[in-house]
Amino acid sequence: MAFEGLSEKLNATFKRLRGKGRLTENDVREGMREVRLALLEADVSYKVVKEFVATVTERAVGSDVLDSLTPAQQVIKIVNEELTNLMGGANAKLSLASSGPTVVMMVGLQGAGKTTTTAKLAGLMRRQLGRRPLLAACDVYRPAAIEQLKVVGSQLDLPVFEQGQGDPVEIAQAALRHARDHGNDLVFLDTAGRLHVDEALMDELKRMKSAVHPHEILLVVDAMTGQDAVNAASSFDEALGIDGVVLTKLDGDARGGAALSIRAVTGKPIKFVGTGEKLEMIEPFHPDRMASRILGMGDMLSFIEKAEAAFDQKQAAKLEEKLRKNRFTLQDYYDQLQQIRGMGDLSQLAGMMPGQLGRQLQGASIDEKQMAHTEAIILSMTPLERENPQILNASRKRRIAAGCGLEVVDVNRLLKQFDAMQQIVKQFSKGRAAGGRMHGFGRKKRLK
Repeated sequence: MAFEGLSEKLNATFKRLRGKGRLTENDVREGMREVRLALLEADVSYKVVKEFVATVTERAVGSDVLDSLTPAQQVIKIVNEELTNLMGGANAKLSLASSGPTVVMMVGLQGAGKTTTTAKLAGLMRRQLGRRPLLAACDVYRPAAIEQLKVVGSQLDLPVFEQGQGDPVEIAQAALRHARDHGNDLVFLDTAGRLHVDEALMDELKRMKSAVHPHEILLVVDAMTGQDAVNAASSFDEALGIDGVVLTKLDGDARGGAALSIRAVTGKPIKFVGTGEKLEMIEPFHPDRMASRILGMGDMLSFIEKAEAAFDQKQAAKLEEKLRKNRFTLQDYYDQLQQIRGMGDLSQLAGMMPGQLGRQLQGASIDEKQMAHTEAIILSMTPLERENPQILNASRKRRIAAGCGLEVVDVNRLLKQFDAMQQIVKQFSKGRAAGGRMHGFGRKKRLK
């Protein structure tokens, strides 16, 4: 999980502070020394750490804090606020053109995941803002770069503009003309990367910038490279002038140094973060929410947004009507499994849960193999069988098992799970009929 090591060390420090009750100035300074070491171990820039700790210490040793009833909580509040400021304060949105297509240049070094991130970001803009993006293949040097963009574009059902191995600047101009002619209001230029920042690369990017006048230049950097990512951001900004950063592989970076250093070192905001390999795993970067995650306070706003994105309101209305009539079918069961899968890995959601709840979920995951078996069994049934599972006799079960490559015992196991679910539905229906309270849930129960 992102920031896992840093989060553990900071929470251990704050636990010791809370255990003291009343705090002295020495207690605060000792705690800040531990915070300083935790940030340095997380690969945060030394200069950034020095300034951060000095600011927090100055605020935390004031009389308003030390004389308060809960000084440890006041210190944690200050650290939370300063972490938020360190990462940019507020979410920095993508700048969109008032008229005509918005042009976004995606730049970065090889290996950062630029091509995949370009497609991910375009997909996010379509899902969240209803945009009609066009992907433009301007990396004519890396073998299979154009083909890779076409593959990820097709997986997200996004159009891709390419003209083979021509001049990247001319391709970018042609892509912009194509967007105007075909009603695309957002153009993402997937530019060439290099193993390191070199003059030839920068000259090409400068020519493209002059030719198409992009509204945004986003630098894609690998979070797991730590200070190398920060150095790359500084170099690209000096040579080209970037507008923001997209951090990839944040889910695999247990330290988090890049996310905590980039804004302070370059002055440029992190706008989006990649949180996994799947093409929908990209999200806007919210400094305040990330600070809360780091301090173990959770991030319920992001959790709710994920739930709403995976939640089909029309489907939910139909399901509610079926529940009222005590009619829950295998097709409904399948649809609910799909929505759970759309929420993402439980281990990622754990970081959004506050305190003990998040720690309990840490390391949990959906059994993809078992879910795939369940889906295969249900999809091997006819529509009539899904709606009326009571007609599934021995011969039908054998046919279903053969159709999905599993055994009859697997089909029976699923039907047993479904029967258990139906019993819950019956309780729910009786509860609604009896006045809105679910049967069996009227009394308070002690949680173990």
